[in-house]
Amino acid sequence: MEAWRAHDLLWLGGLPDDASLPAWADAAWLRAAPVVVRRASTAPGRIPVGVRGMLRSERHACEVDAAAVVRRMTPEVLAHAPEPAFACAALDALRQVAPLLDATGWAWGPTGGVGFALASSLPVLRADSDLDLVLRIAAPPDADQAEALRAIAATVTACRLDLQIDTGVGGFAYAEWAAGRAKVLLKTDRGPVLTATPWELA
Repeated sequence: MEAWRAHDLLWLGGLPDDASLPAWADAAWLRAAPVVVRRASTAPGRIPVGVRGMLRSERHACEVDAAAVVRRMTPEVLAHAPEPAFACAALDALRQVAPLLDATGWAWGPTGGVGFALASSLPVLRADSDLDLVLRIAAPPDADQAEALRAIAATVTACRLDLQIDTGVGGFAYAEWAAGRAKVLLKTDRGPVLTATPWELA
């Protein structure tokens, strides 16, 4: 397995070698805040990442050298991380669905703002924050597994749930697949692909 996957959080030993970094992404912020691995194609030894700040509008995509990474945290590790000292509906929802997700036997974890907050303890969550989750499913779910997924999605009512299914070759929104769409948008390292077979992409 690669040393990193999409949604992993990485701490860097210094600023990314990107002259166009926004003013809010300064050295002090990046000492406390991890960057998140995103899906993109890069040269060997380079990692595509996203930098996020305190505000929803503060987002920046760039690349970093793999040698600059000093720490890595995966969504799976964050699934049962100690909660930060602040509360919101998304954290309540995470507590509620965690046992149901554990029962599936699939690897899973929080991403987005919830994952970032759990990893960094930075107060980036708001009362209306979404709950973003990734669920790693290497093969199409059978009927019982599909019903378990529907039950999990129906459990989250206090906030918006963004459940991403990671097939190993890319990720797609569970809501698209559950809606019975003929094709889903699969995000891959080579770009988005509209496909009816997200588990079989060559």
